[in-house]
Amino acid sequence: MSAELAWKKSSYSLNEGGSCVEVAPTPTTIHIRDSKNKSGPALAVPPTAWAEFLRLIV
Repeated sequence: MSAELAWKKSSYSLNEGGSCVEVAPTPTTIHIRDSKNKSGPALAVPPTAWAEFLRLIV
C-alpha cells in the first residue's frame, strides 16, 4: 500500500524522531500513519471524516 501513496509528513512533526504523523490523501480515502513505523498499520478514513477531524482540532 505505502509504495503507491504519496505520503506527506506533518509540519508539526519533530526532526528528532518525536511525534511524527504522515498523511497520504487520495480522492476517496485519507491514509494516516506513524512515520516512525512505515511498515506498521495505517488508518484509512473518508475525506469527510478527515475534514471533520481537522475542523474540530483547529
